[in-house]
Formats: sequence, C-alpha cells, structure tokens
Amino acid sequence: MTEAAMKRTQALADKAERVFPGLVIDKRRLPASQLQKRGIPAYVGEWMLDMVVPGQGIMTPAELEKVTMFSEKLVKTPRDQHVVRNELHEGKTVKVLTPVQVEVKIKDKRTHRYAKLSLLGIDEAQISSEIIDANEDLLRQGMWGIIELTVLEQGITVLSFRPMQASVDLELYKQARREFSLEEWRQLILISMGYAPEAYSYDEQMLLLARLLPLVQKNTHMMELAPKATGKSYLFENISPRVRLVSGGNISPAVLFVNNASGQWGLLARFATVVLDEVQTLRFEKPEEIVGGLKGYLANGTLTRGGLHETSSDCSLVLLANIMLDDRQNPLAGDDIVGELPAFLQETALLDRFRGIIPGWQIRKLGPDCFANTVGLKADFFGDALIALRGDLSHDQLCAARVRLEGVRQYTRNSQSVQALASGMAKILFPHGEITDDELLRYCVEPAVRLRQLVWNQLYRLDAEYRQYDQELIGTVSSH
Repeated sequence: MTEAAMKRTQALADKAERVFPGLVIDKRRLPASQLQKRGIPAYVGEWMLDMVVPGQGIMTPAELEKVTMFSEKLVKTPRDQHVVRNELHEGKTVKVLTPVQVEVKIKDKRTHRYAKLSLLGIDEAQISSEIIDANEDLLRQGMWGIIELTVLEQGITVLSFRPMQASVDLELYKQARREFSLEEWRQLILISMGYAPEAYSYDEQMLLLARLLPLVQKNTHMMELAPKATGKSYLFENISPRVRLVSGGNISPAVLFVNNASGQWGLLARFATVVLDEVQTLRFEKPEEIVGGLKGYLANGTLTRGGLHETSSDCSLVLLANIMLDDRQNPLAGDDIVGELPAFLQETALLDRFRGIIPGWQIRKLGPDCFANTVGLKADFFGDALIALRGDLSHDQLCAARVRLEGVRQYTRNSQSVQALASGMAKILFPHGEITDDELLRYCVEPAVRLRQLVWNQLYRLDAEYRQYDQELIGTVSSH
C-alpha cells in the first residue's frame, strides 16, 4: 500500500471512530485473538473482545493473554461436553458462552419449554419464563450469550442468561451515512464485511457487496457460483445470528419447511437468510417435494407441506455452489453455468424464482491480503443494521415506481427482480435515501441487471418458452 493510500485508510478509520463511537473495531483484533478457531463467529467474537479487552489497534500480549484466559474459561466446544456434564454432576454451577435455542414441545397435551444447547449436547434444560420473555429471539433462531447452568430437582436448569447485545439505531446508521462520500462508505462496508477494499477491483467490490442483498431485502433469493476458496460462505457464517449457514448433511422438507409430525417450523420460517453451502455435496431427501415446496415459497413467501401447516416468511434463500473453471478462469461448462448443480435445481420453473446469480468466478480467491486490516463496524451492529433495513420500504417504493427495463417484450419476473435487487443496492450504498438518478442507475440498477441477466441467460438457453421475450436486459430510471 502506498503512503497516500495509507493516509486515506487512516483518515477513514478516524472518521468511522468519530461517527460511530463505540460501534467500530479494528478488524485485525479478532484474527489475532484466535477465537474463531474455537468455533466463535465474528459477530460473537468482536462482541466478546469489546467486553473483555475494549480498545483499538493491534492486540498487545497482555490483551491476548486476557482473552485466552477468558475463552478457556467460558468457551466450550463439543469435545468439552462430558467435562461440563461432570461438573454439573458434581453439583457445580457452570458458566458458558454458547448459542441457546428454546423449543416448545407438546407431551400428553401439555406444553413444555426447554433450552437446547447444541454445542454441549444438552437438549432439554429447564429455563424460566422470565428469561424467555426478556429474550424472545430464543424462540426464533436462538441467541448467543453467557449462560449459567446447574442441576436442580427438575434436572439441568438455566439460572441466568446474558445475551450478546447489539445496539442498533437505524436512524443513527442512516444519519451517519451523510458523513461519508460514496467511495468512503463503500470501503467502510467492505471493511465491515471483513475484506480489504484495496485488494479488489471496483467490479469485484460490487460483487462482494451483492452478497449482502439477501440480508437487506426480504425474500431475495440468490445463487453464487464460483470455484473453491473465493470466500462464498465467509460472510454468511460471520455476519449475524439471524443468518443460518448449512454445510453438509441431510436437507429434508422438514428441515426447510415444517415437521408435520411435531409442527416445528423449519429454517425458512425462523431465520432472515438461509444459506445452503456447497449444494452439490448436500444430501437432499425427497427432492421432488423440496422442489415443489420451494417453487411455492420462492414465488409467494408461503411455507406449507401437504396443507397441514401454512405460514408466511420473508426469509431469503441463498445457494452456494462450486464450479470448475478453464485456464482463462471462466466456467468450464461455458454458458451452462448451472450444469454442475443437482439436476432438480436446474428446473427452469425453480431457477426463474431466483432474483440473480453472483458470478463468483470473477472474484479473486481469498489470500492473506484480502482480509480487512483497519477499523470497521462491529459485526453484530453491522449485521443487525443490514437486517433492519429490510423494513425500510422507501427504497422499494422508489425502485418500483422508477426502475424499468427497456423493450416491448419484457418478462414480468425480470422487471420485479431488477427492481428488488436495485432497491437492495440502494439500501447498502445509500441507506439515507439521498441518491441522484445517475447514482441510482450506475450503482444500483446496472449491477442488478447484471445479476438477473445471468439467470435469464440460463432460462433462455434451457427453455424455448422464454424466447418470446427480449434476451438482453437494459435497465433505465424513469423521470419523476
């Protein structure tokens, strides 16, 4: 990095600390702490560092030692299950930093509420109404926090729960945007995502930002196709507890939609974004039923299985897949970029319902210089701010009214997808709502068109039905 670039980076860091007091962290501190090697996602690790060793700059040996002692005491892994259980057996009170999920089960026509601590292998710990009422997300996607456990007459019992708190003030976030130029804000967002902006070209930066679209937009379903080691899952596993990344294992209709036997809703009902990683390696049970359920859900946001249960959800679904590249780093299969997906995911009626495809093969592979090395927004605050933007409809209204596709033979779902993706880019880059027509076109509409065009190219290639419409998508911004 040149001296001039270093000065600009420091100036941005200084501004971020001034505009977001108490809500930023030096992104070098978490990797130095080694907390993620203990299974701690970034949104928890950065919260923990701010609690144990608040401050900026490279961590000192004394700070590293303090964090190590804290993590050894409170952070447990599945290998520690029996150690924890033995301490409980001996009558001790155990304090642990862990994710907690509360489940409500019906037995003998009576409801029972239990805390599930998956990292510790504890499925049915007793938990009080007071703790649940104070932390309703325990009933949804679950929460990370510091929990106290002991054994009482009724069994393993949660004595207290201190949740990981993110201080989200969406108006503050929007007002803060006014303090930054567009270039500064884009860099700050990338740093907050964990990336070093200077390691990527402008086009690569815009593709990295596109990974945030399913977070800021309700029901915005996406795919990213790329070779290994481009960091497809890196963001999703570190951004928010309301994002669920699924890597490996079985995927069934009960897991995704609802378990008809128990009535327990699946992932798409409980999270803001669900990400299926390396879809070629996942084992899909009853793929025909999954495709049928996904068609309905991706089209109208309704979850159901056989009509026994039905609910609506605004969860976004993301599919991540590895693809092979040729010696020019283009898809080996040429235009058939979805050809390596499981056959049932290549059905055009299903593909059509995905808003866009991120061409991950156009993003460089992650290297040591790709990770953020300066001050960015704390992951817990940043992730919650992004998800809070889902409820801001002003950008959606703007794009629905003014974003259009040129041509007389336009397909309705293309227009809807471009409007949704453009609105998402506006929320990411212009959350304060101050945007010119030229900015809306260049930074929001045109990137949205590129993402949707990749989906449309596949539909055009696979099914002659779609060829009655214009092949090239050209976005415009109509006058007021």
